[in-house]
Amino acid sequence: MIYLDNAATTLCKPDCVKKAVWEAMENMGSSGRGAYPAALEASRVIYETRELAAEFFGAPSPVSVAFTSNATEALNIAVSGLIQKGDHVICTQMDHNSVLRPLYRKEKEGAELSILKCGDNGKPDMSKLENMFRKNTKAVICTHASNVTGDFNDIRTAAETCRKNGVLFVLDGAQTAGSFPIDMKKMKIDVLCFTGHKGLMGPQGTGGICLGENIRIPAFKTGGSGMHSFDKEQPGQGAQMLEAGTLNGHGIAGLHAAFSFLKETGIDRIRKKEQELCRYFCREAARIPGIRLYGNIEEPERAAVVSLNVRDYDSAVICDELAEFYGIAVRGGIHCAPLMHSFLGTERQGTVRFSFSWYNEMEEAEQAVQALREIAG
Repeated sequence: MIYLDNAATTLCKPDCVKKAVWEAMENMGSSGRGAYPAALEASRVIYETRELAAEFFGAPSPVSVAFTSNATEALNIAVSGLIQKGDHVICTQMDHNSVLRPLYRKEKEGAELSILKCGDNGKPDMSKLENMFRKNTKAVICTHASNVTGDFNDIRTAAETCRKNGVLFVLDGAQTAGSFPIDMKKMKIDVLCFTGHKGLMGPQGTGGICLGENIRIPAFKTGGSGMHSFDKEQPGQGAQMLEAGTLNGHGIAGLHAAFSFLKETGIDRIRKKEQELCRYFCREAARIPGIRLYGNIEEPERAAVVSLNVRDYDSAVICDELAEFYGIAVRGGIHCAPLMHSFLGTERQGTVRFSFSWYNEMEEAEQAVQALREIAG
């Protein structure tokens, strides 16, 4: 199989990640639930992973990192904890349902929601953001890169505008973490939400939320913590207050290895390879009669994600053809980004999405282009 659905999850993981998960399942106990070696080992690995994540994302300290099951949970924690009745929040037309649905729920509970629409180039114009601010604007929440087109949001302008106006800036890094540098301090990010199973090449069921200086979010869930059992309030220092219950220690051990792999390999090197594959694919696919590509495929800085359609065929049909006759795994449909598809006019047809990773090779991109030639012909 040629796997080109890395925007959903990376199928190929570094060997060190798989080894770390296996060894954790053999040796790791429950962190904070004992002073015996297996429990202490779990605590050590989890804290070291906090250190790696804080360093990787430019977070203030290890205790500003809380682990979640994915970016969706992290975004729900951010929205639930930061946005209250009467607050105004802004997101963009590019955003995923992991941003939209928590905000729609808050809107029903009395918050105010504004959505910055895409311009003619398919990207939100962040220069218009300041004009959308109100006296009660609490936060701007947006994705770093579209999971449909791969186009980047202008988060530099967004973050600077927020900081100037005393508005919180929350970033969904699901499509960029692991391939593009993210530094919370330098980029003025107040809250970063990430997932472990995509560009970070870690296990599924891992992710996290990183809180900037002086950002506090009340406990999203409450329960066991392994300490202060008589306290009626959820205990914990910094972001760890968000971690009730036993953590996914086995998955976090894999994430530990993934961060180490990325640091050793270099995300600049990873991004260069992914973008080379993506540029080749876009260039050749654009030459095929009957193929329509979406997004700004000529821009040098974009995620290695490409959406296209073949004539007026339903995207699901094309995906089935690619899988059954060519052994190519891609994703069709709406990709949990309904507003972006409304902008593209692909609500009915959806799009066929190809997404590349470090473990793809040029030969696979070439075979994907050839398959499209045959299908379109």
